[in-house]
Amino acid sequence: MPGAHEATIPAAMWVRWLNAFIFTQLIEVPIYVRFIPGEHRAARAFVASLVTHPIVWFVIPLLELPYYPYAFVAELFAWLTEAVYMHWLGVRRPLLVSLLANAASAGLGPICRELIGWP
Repeated sequence: MPGAHEATIPAAMWVRWLNAFIFTQLIEVPIYVRFIPGEHRAARAFVASLVTHPIVWFVIPLLELPYYPYAFVAELFAWLTEAVYMHWLGVRRPLLVSLLANAASAGLGPICRELIGWP
């Protein structure tokens, strides 16, 4: 039995997260693959958002920030965390590569939602 203080995440939130996660991976993985050296580039690219995306969706909101400060903190976290990971993988210019990938997914997300209703 869950404890009295244990929060549960509604099923609808999981569905929204999963759609956003899939969208993010579809945008960011091909960008990262172009810059990650060595083998298994797609798998290693997939890990970047696999680590940051759940934190952006389920941990950072616990700060209860208004939307724009939340978006700033969330995107800054994703950008810098993924840049550190890219550096660890041997990517040249990891800050720039991470900025490119995160700006692409953050920018295209609202555009696609407006045009096609997804994510």
